[in-house]
Amino acid sequence: MVTLESVSLRPAAANDPLHDGRSVHNAPLDQPLVLDLDQTLLRSDLLVECFVAALRRNPFILFQAILWLARGKAYLKQKLAPYAPDDLDAIPAHDGVVELAEREARRGRRVVLATASDELMARRVAKRFAFIGEVFASDGTKNLKGASKAERLAERFPQGFIYAGDSKADLVVWARAQSAVGVNLQPKTAKALAQLGKPMLLLNDAKHPARVLIKAARVKQWAKNALIFIPLFLAGMATDLAAWRDALFAFFGLGFVASATYLLNDLFDLADDRRHWTKRNRPLASGALPIGEGLMLVPVLALAGFALAAAAGWAVFATVTLYTAITLAYSFHVKRVPILDVAVLATLFTLRLFLGVVAIGAVISPWLFVFSMALFLSLSTAKRHTEVVRMALHGKTKTAGRGYIARDEPMLLALGLAAAMSAVVLFSLYLTAEAFHAAMYTAPGFLWATPILLFLWLGRIWLVSQRGELDDDPVAFALNDKASLALGLMLGLAFGGAIFGGFALEALPWIA
Repeated sequence: MVTLESVSLRPAAANDPLHDGRSVHNAPLDQPLVLDLDQTLLRSDLLVECFVAALRRNPFILFQAILWLARGKAYLKQKLAPYAPDDLDAIPAHDGVVELAEREARRGRRVVLATASDELMARRVAKRFAFIGEVFASDGTKNLKGASKAERLAERFPQGFIYAGDSKADLVVWARAQSAVGVNLQPKTAKALAQLGKPMLLLNDAKHPARVLIKAARVKQWAKNALIFIPLFLAGMATDLAAWRDALFAFFGLGFVASATYLLNDLFDLADDRRHWTKRNRPLASGALPIGEGLMLVPVLALAGFALAAAAGWAVFATVTLYTAITLAYSFHVKRVPILDVAVLATLFTLRLFLGVVAIGAVISPWLFVFSMALFLSLSTAKRHTEVVRMALHGKTKTAGRGYIARDEPMLLALGLAAAMSAVVLFSLYLTAEAFHAAMYTAPGFLWATPILLFLWLGRIWLVSQRGELDDDPVAFALNDKASLALGLMLGLAFGGAIFGGFALEALPWIA
């Protein structure tokens, strides 16, 4: 949170009042504080919010929007306004701007909202903030931005005004204002504002853009794509450099495409995520990443991913395309259908394994795919189970954007545990039917430890889920859980012993 005590002020020469934030506070009280709305008072752009909401309801509205835009941006905003999210109050506000406005309102200064957003939405937002006393907005004919906003404000407040904005388009408004407040300005815009010679206050709490992008793209989730490399080892191709090359192309191709689908999913889930106790901190939901930038990133990441997939071969490209189609179906509809949603999530995990197979042209046991479906069905159910448990702890009866209610918790617990036990049994059958006879294992007896370790890990996942302590993503939880990491290490040692244990025994003649 940004407070007025921690604002960033433009450095100035000693005793120079122009760039001292206190001079904004000291402006005559008859000069109103005028707030821009998009990316200033709110950490979002209402036009883009409406466009995304409209696109979610009807993807073909894109073509209508192009026709509306041809009649002017103000007309486009007016036509998209009815698609505004139902809960505008959930859109995060800029704490520093709110604190400034509340403080000045208490001192007796009039606070005004002046925005290029459509008047219908502007007035809805104004009701949320008690300090707003007057609203200026676009009316379907005139787009209140830049010069038109500056002219309107100068005419309405001849005694002068303080203006708070965030972009290069606000420079002409700051030029007509007596004092300026800049919110998360780009360096060039901040420099241009300073050159106007106005009393100026800068509020800056923007996070490092690279970190925001990495978090928004959920690069941590790429760890799931490590399933692609499992066939390399099971097929005895771990030393094949060409196979590694194709597997890496598949890994990064799927990673970029998956990031694009994550962003698209987050864009369409904005309203639900903002009401969620943890998802509200995601970059798009929290406003750390502008929605417009998120929209532009989707095609960029998708194109990069498909290009890499094509480089690994058409079979990989086709599999990534299938993965994308299923993911989009999940994002648009399936995630709201109970039981089917967890089955589709398990399928997406198994597709990662299948992608590794087609990338290197390997042949592996069908037992592995059956085991994968059971394992990830259990983990996907745990993901939903923990959401239902936490929902009940927060006093809610229905999950936002999902099809589950609080009374579904026992059923999800039973389904998840059944899938977990099925995974352990199926893995044991895979060991006896296939693994023990594979030439790559020189001491297959070590493999008997793996079903036990798998049972212990799945048991821990479900114990933590039942307590309401599981992360929203069991895989992410496992990567940060010491017990899970220890069990994973022991699992790796068991496989290592099965592969290399025979050689070790041969090297110790007194044991042999």
